[in-house]
Amino acid sequence: MSLGNLFKQLWPFVKPYRTLVIATLILTAIGSFAAQVNAIILRYTVDHLNDIVSKNQGLQAGLSLLVTISIILLAKEIVNSFIQFGQKFYGEKLRIYVSRDLAQQVVEKVLSYRMAFYTSAENESGKLQTRIDRGIESLTRLVQNFFIDILPLFANSIVALALMFNANKYVGLVGLCIVPIYFYISQRQAKKLGGFRRRMRSYRENKSSGIISLIESVTVIKSFVKEKEESEKQNALQLEMTNNQMQTRKLSFIFDGAKNFVEQIGIVIIIILTAYFVLNGSMTVGAIMFHILLFNNVTAPIRQLHRIYDEVNDAMIYSEGFFDIMNAGDETERSGNFIPGAIKGKYELRNVSFTYPNGTPALHNVNATIEAGKITALVGLSGAGKSTLINLLDKFYEPTTGEIFLDGIDLRDYNTKELRKEVGLVLQKNHIFKGSIAENIAYGKTHATHAEIEEAAQKANLHEQVLLLPDQYASDARLLSGGQQQRVAIARLFLKDPSVIFLDEPTASLDAIATEQIKHSLDAIKRSRTVVIISHSISQIIDADKIVVLEKGKVVEQGTHEIVYDKGGAYKKIFDAMAHSLNIEKIARTLNE
Repeated sequence: MSLGNLFKQLWPFVKPYRTLVIATLILTAIGSFAAQVNAIILRYTVDHLNDIVSKNQGLQAGLSLLVTISIILLAKEIVNSFIQFGQKFYGEKLRIYVSRDLAQQVVEKVLSYRMAFYTSAENESGKLQTRIDRGIESLTRLVQNFFIDILPLFANSIVALALMFNANKYVGLVGLCIVPIYFYISQRQAKKLGGFRRRMRSYRENKSSGIISLIESVTVIKSFVKEKEESEKQNALQLEMTNNQMQTRKLSFIFDGAKNFVEQIGIVIIIILTAYFVLNGSMTVGAIMFHILLFNNVTAPIRQLHRIYDEVNDAMIYSEGFFDIMNAGDETERSGNFIPGAIKGKYELRNVSFTYPNGTPALHNVNATIEAGKITALVGLSGAGKSTLINLLDKFYEPTTGEIFLDGIDLRDYNTKELRKEVGLVLQKNHIFKGSIAENIAYGKTHATHAEIEEAAQKANLHEQVLLLPDQYASDARLLSGGQQQRVAIARLFLKDPSVIFLDEPTASLDAIATEQIKHSLDAIKRSRTVVIISHSISQIIDADKIVVLEKGKVVEQGTHEIVYDKGGAYKKIFDAMAHSLNIEKIARTLNE
């Protein structure tokens, strides 16, 4: 990310606020001239005082001079106060607005990407969060500093340099020659530190991701007494970060020392040169102070250059990751133009294969038909590709090869948003959002009435449990038990009332009685709908109109329960294992007694 490219990427976010930019530029121009007043007044004061003293005019003449310069300097400070306030206020206002727009834009972008984007190892939640946070922080700080620090400083420097040349071209040349040397050193510093800064970005992303992983896995860590090992992993990362930081600071101090040396050499040359011109009579004593103050105005941005370079380089480095997220156009979820009127729900998979973005193959040449208005059960061992198949049917992913048709139309041609309005999904572990139980149930139908929410909760056998809570439907949904949260997800399904339902272990988190209750509720909503279910529950599988058996990403058997079971293949082994795990024989004897 070059500086030019960075500003090109950033400009669309600044452009809407160009009025603020213009106002800041005008104030900067005025301020750059006001900054030179001290040097001009000092020169005038020293020369006139020298004349007064040499002519022995006394205190009266000196008082008149002091009153005049006091009024001028006071007026300048008043004007300068308004200028600085305007620059800082407009710069901060611009920073806040750009920060808001960047944050909103990246949220909209992230939400528009397909699932493959999130399964990439480079896009883990912790890494994405670090890239977004650090990117927005560094970019908005760059915008603010550009208008509050960089522009005023360099405008002051240019005006001061012009005044130096106007007063004495030789002194002006000294100031002009020092600047490129200082810039060269700063550029070398930036180049040397670039690698260290990129490594630091990677360390911070890994650290953030690691901490999130620790919090999510704390129960497992404690149960296996692995606190020490996990702490050592984090300590190793911290040591690498510390070493990288020390190397960065060491190089910074070396280059800062070199830049300070160059600046001081410039001041020495200015003093010697102006003293020479005073001695040969071509320059007044006041001009010495005049040129030194102007040279300070020239070198002011140079003294700040290391900080500016640090922040610019931070912005360039962190903007790479940030704009990678913003510009991941090939990751945008694809959507067709076909808007279905009503979906019947007949899926046809033709030679479908799928490989995850990380290279893991999941499905191989799958051919299957899911009949409309029927219940289809996907059966197979863990890793067989059942959940992957549902992800393809719900258009979270697209097949690597092959085609999927829904009601005779290629699934790629469907408008994704309109399609998903007709599809319901209940997972083994469903996400509960921050908010009340009512808000979570109504997530799929925001404008649902309270009566509709209660009805959905009743169908999911959740209503009576909610009434026992102090705040009832206003209670925080995240405080519910795992089984209750699963019922919230099922209640969402009832409220959405979709044409197609995907159930991925919908009763896995529920106890036996709750499972039976939910089964009856699901049986009610399954009628006249296309249902695809993944379950290790015998009752759920037996009720299916069709069973599709997957093994290592391939369809090995399909048909009704009786037909597939009689084949004596993979399905029979899985079904028998389920039955034995339930100790069916003992259960049957108990029931017969």
